[in-house]
Amino acid sequence: MTRPAAPHAAPARLPVLVVAGTHSGCGKTTATLALLAALTRRGLRVQSLKAGPDYIDPGLHAAVTGRPGWNLDGWMCGPEGVRRSFARAVRAGEPDAIPDIAVIEGVMGLFDGASAEGGQGSTAEAAALLDAPVLLVADVRGMSRSVAALVAGYTRFDPALRFAGVVCNRVGGPGHRDLLRGALAAHCPDVPLLGLLPRDEAVALPSRHLGLVQAHEHHWADLTARLADWFEAGLAAAGQSLDGLLARCAAMAPEPPRPAAPATLPPATVTATHLTEGAPRRVRVGIARDAAFSFLYPENLFLVEAAGAEPVFFSPLDGAELPPGLGGLLLPGGYPELHAARLAANGPMLDAVRAFAALGRPVHGECGGFMYLMRSITDAAGVRHAMTGCLPARCRMDGRLRSLGYREAHTLAPSPFGPAGTALRGHEFHYSHLEPGAPGDDPAAPALPAIPVWTLRDRNGAPLGPEGLRAGSVSGSYVHLHFGSNPDAARAFVAACAAPGDIACP
Repeated sequence: MTRPAAPHAAPARLPVLVVAGTHSGCGKTTATLALLAALTRRGLRVQSLKAGPDYIDPGLHAAVTGRPGWNLDGWMCGPEGVRRSFARAVRAGEPDAIPDIAVIEGVMGLFDGASAEGGQGSTAEAAALLDAPVLLVADVRGMSRSVAALVAGYTRFDPALRFAGVVCNRVGGPGHRDLLRGALAAHCPDVPLLGLLPRDEAVALPSRHLGLVQAHEHHWADLTARLADWFEAGLAAAGQSLDGLLARCAAMAPEPPRPAAPATLPPATVTATHLTEGAPRRVRVGIARDAAFSFLYPENLFLVEAAGAEPVFFSPLDGAELPPGLGGLLLPGGYPELHAARLAANGPMLDAVRAFAALGRPVHGECGGFMYLMRSITDAAGVRHAMTGCLPARCRMDGRLRSLGYREAHTLAPSPFGPAGTALRGHEFHYSHLEPGAPGDDPAAPALPAIPVWTLRDRNGAPLGPEGLRAGSVSGSYVHLHFGSNPDAARAFVAACAAPGDIACP
């Protein structure tokens, strides 16, 4: 299958494939990247998405496809939010780059999500909401006839799911392949065997403390070719081909999703001021983006733009000054601890952020951005690096995970996100911890009162207490927000950036 000559109309039914795993670590990210590489090499326009809150995998997808990878998350954004996010992602290239196929990488195992009793936040939930067929990736290392029990269990567990087939990963030699084929043919004849992917360290992806290493750290020209070759060889070993897989996806293409209502939290918790989406008023919002700060949901950027903002990117690592004419700053998460020495050495940018914060304009940092707004970061080697000092706290990297999980945040006071009680959802995942600055520990630092930003609840609604810090118009938190959980908060933030004068919180 080759891409039609441009321009071309979107197909009535867009082929969609969900690449799901039997468990975390089964190789679904490698299989997804290999499939994306093979499709892109064929000349197809591919829109990738990622189930769950992860930032790193969508960045890897984007490096292969050339299109931003979007997230689908039923816990953070709700069922309608999943449909809305998908529709926005596949329309993002209009009118000249409508995708030929969408590929969704799952999270953890197929049925793993926010709850052991239900499917909220799982890959299975996203597949069912979109009526998209699932390609199951099974790690078959050390397994022969048992593969049939594994595949049968996964494919029959939820009757609402449709399966395109199964791909066996980490397959051994010819004898192993024969055993796998025989077991699946005998016990799962209704589940097509679409691939036998061999064990190959040449396509392995390295990891670090927050997951796989980021996209900019790979040599993609060589890696994409190896991935595509590996995937197509695995198809051939199962008697399949890329053309056959594409034909199967086209035959199983779901109906276009119906228009989705705006996704919000329950009405009683949504209190942010409503503004007109797409209003002509424009305000420039500075957004940090470089190797240290790259964890930004594409939908957050979409909603900020839709609310009337002009995103302007800058680099705390390499820039000497902020872009002119800004109304506010957003500092996303990332890996500032890996670049702490360079961040600390860039005095002009530290000064520029301090000066901007002193104007009383909205400044918010998430996780890594939060760390940059503190007085210092102490890295894993115990070396302290001075940061902006906009928030009166310090942080220290730990050797163990400090926090992981979904979060629902309720603001404790009026803020750029809306009035007190504004609710948003997001995710927390970090290895550093907060060390509140002791009185007098830094005589040169301004004496700012440190006040929590919000109170948090976990995925089950259990209270976790106050979290984050705000001082004047500056706020920060370890929570990565998804504005899709409450688009009104994005509109309120843009309105605060556009407002005259300072917006220092009471």
